[in-house]
Amino acid sequence: MKLARTIRFDESDENVFRRSADAGEWAISGAFAFSDFVQDDLKGKPRQEFRNGWLSLEGFGRATFVATAEIDQSEVDALVMKLAAHFMQEYGAPSIEDALPVAENEVQHMLDLCEEHRANTLLVVERELTEAGVREAFRVIEVADAGVVDVLGPMADHAIEMSQVPNLKD
Repeated sequence: MKLARTIRFDESDENVFRRSADAGEWAISGAFAFSDFVQDDLKGKPRQEFRNGWLSLEGFGRATFVATAEIDQSEVDALVMKLAAHFMQEYGAPSIEDALPVAENEVQHMLDLCEEHRANTLLVVERELTEAGVREAFRVIEVADAGVVDVLGPMADHAIEMSQVPNLKD
């Protein structure tokens, strides 16, 4: 079974996200956090989180890149419980019983996404706001084939630019 772990190529995540994830944290898409976003919300750090941020399940920070890694069932179960508790604390879920199925679905979605890939495969999420809501697309970069342009793709210029910016406004 595989899930994704956050990775860092540099310290730019600390500059572009309100809360950046530490390297090596288990992560999911976390698109649920943007379910009520409108175009006016897409400014500064929230914009970057929306566009390209994976959600860590340990510190609930964001990361630009994740890589697939082996995980055992007991770790998955603990992450689901932690996410369910997060839903109660941050999103007002009425009980752990109500939050658990949603947390299980979120983690299962990421397990499904990761399972077909070799360990250490890089994943990038790209989101856009449409009339129907949030649309997500995932790019897969096999490690053996990855070069800097492959990893950053259309974000290459932006990432280089952002790594030189001291800090985005909140």
